[in-house]
Amino acid sequence: MIDSMTHRKLSQTTQRPSPTRQLHGTANTTLATWRTHILGSRILSISALMLAMASTATWASDVKSQQTQAADIASNIANNTDTCYVEGVSDRLNCGFVTVPENPNKPDGKQIQVHYVVLPAVKNVNHEEALLAIAGGPGQSAIDNAAGFDAMLSKVRQQRDILLIDQRGTGRSNLLTCDEGAQSPLSFDDDNADTLAETQKCLAKIDADVTQYGSLNAIKDFEAVRQHLGYKKLHVYGISYGTRMAQLYMRLYPAHLATVTLDGIVPMQQSVLEIGASIDRGFDLLFKDCQETAACHTQFPELKAEFDQVAASLAKAPVMENVYDPVTGEKTMLTMTRGKFYGSIRMALYQANVRALVPHAIHQAAKHNFQPILGLYSLTIDNAGMAMGMHASVVCGEDMHRITPAMREQAQHSFMGKTMLEGLEATCEVWKVPAVDDSFSEPISSDIPTLLLSGEIDPATPPSWGELAMEKLTNAKHFVAPYATHGVAYQSCANNLIADLVRSGSVKDLDGECLKKDVRRSFYLNASSVEPLDATSTKTTTTDDNASTGAKE
Repeated sequence: MIDSMTHRKLSQTTQRPSPTRQLHGTANTTLATWRTHILGSRILSISALMLAMASTATWASDVKSQQTQAADIASNIANNTDTCYVEGVSDRLNCGFVTVPENPNKPDGKQIQVHYVVLPAVKNVNHEEALLAIAGGPGQSAIDNAAGFDAMLSKVRQQRDILLIDQRGTGRSNLLTCDEGAQSPLSFDDDNADTLAETQKCLAKIDADVTQYGSLNAIKDFEAVRQHLGYKKLHVYGISYGTRMAQLYMRLYPAHLATVTLDGIVPMQQSVLEIGASIDRGFDLLFKDCQETAACHTQFPELKAEFDQVAASLAKAPVMENVYDPVTGEKTMLTMTRGKFYGSIRMALYQANVRALVPHAIHQAAKHNFQPILGLYSLTIDNAGMAMGMHASVVCGEDMHRITPAMREQAQHSFMGKTMLEGLEATCEVWKVPAVDDSFSEPISSDIPTLLLSGEIDPATPPSWGELAMEKLTNAKHFVAPYATHGVAYQSCANNLIADLVRSGSVKDLDGECLKKDVRRSFYLNASSVEPLDATSTKTTTTDDNASTGAKE
């Protein structure tokens, strides 16, 4: 599953490019959408993972000093950045980079650029603080997800800058990825890919010391950007893997953080490789929801059995047939493997509106019609911009060594867990990233005001992971949104809670009651409607009859 990142360059001209569709994801695509090629979906089905303003009194005698400090910070940003535009955001932004050693222990060695973008506050009232939004993956570009962050954090941006940093190895910051090759992802047989050989080819093409692209070095880069821009305090929002980065910031630089929001939480104590069980839980919740929804259960009474039937058939041999490429419209060969089948459904579970399509797609696949599954799979082809070289550097150094015999045993009973583990073991054998110290996995102990957000039907980071992260947080609240998937702030009132946290600098008065609003999407019962075909036909007939007799609605 290596995802080649579409490297979108920042336009540094005064001409604004036409807006085009932006992958915003981190909520919708942080979920990492994988392309089945180099390193294969066999590896990176792994992760969508696979993330206050302190209240102080203002004394009259301090006003001039604070105004001077604010002016200095604004001047610092102006002097250290250029103006630019990014896809999906109409405003002119500030962009720049800091130069840091690739290996912090060799300050005179190879240097790399870590790029950032600042979305300036609308009202520009607090130059000393910004909100740092950290993308997921690991491997997503925060800058490429600027449109999604801007929309979700619109209320925060009224009074705070939004800071986006392409973490080392992603986006514009010495991107670690490999070419996809000439073969179409539709025809690629990922179930029989030689992961070891593909990984070796990938590493041979990367001009970098891949051992230096883990989270600990990256958090030092983030702090270097903060110092470079002159912000005194940061509010931090992390989603999915970005929550790990946010927690490391809490551990290493607590004095510079005002508040923290963790959305789709990966606790420090948890290896991301345990996501296999979370994926299985997401599938089970889908089947349960359909069974407990009258219309869905009536239309698809044997949904789980049909899913098992298709998976068993594809395990014997892939389905090969000519189809029209859903992206290009050209005729091409589709090789529908068990990996693609599972992966398409898995990624559909990240978004409530796409999740609603899954029962129909499974039912049609059981009838040997893979067109609906192909539609879901096409959403993963237009990938989330994952830098899979960086992804491997993080997971191989921070997670592989934490695999226990019990985890291995559990993985053997899960197709997703087993294939992820096997693929990553092959990758890490080539990547050879030293394991982090055991202290890396200790829970975060902090009194920084912290909001934790979990979606009950999240197929990647379940609410139990949020509870684990709460272990030593003494000034935190954990809210579970009952109808949310991955990225609660993108699909509920949680973005307003984040704005309240930033404004007040406190979790004390945060109330998660609004998260209980039922925002579920009705399951599609056919290709175009959430209503049975006979009901749809009846309505159409009635409308036609009324029209023919001159009757009016």
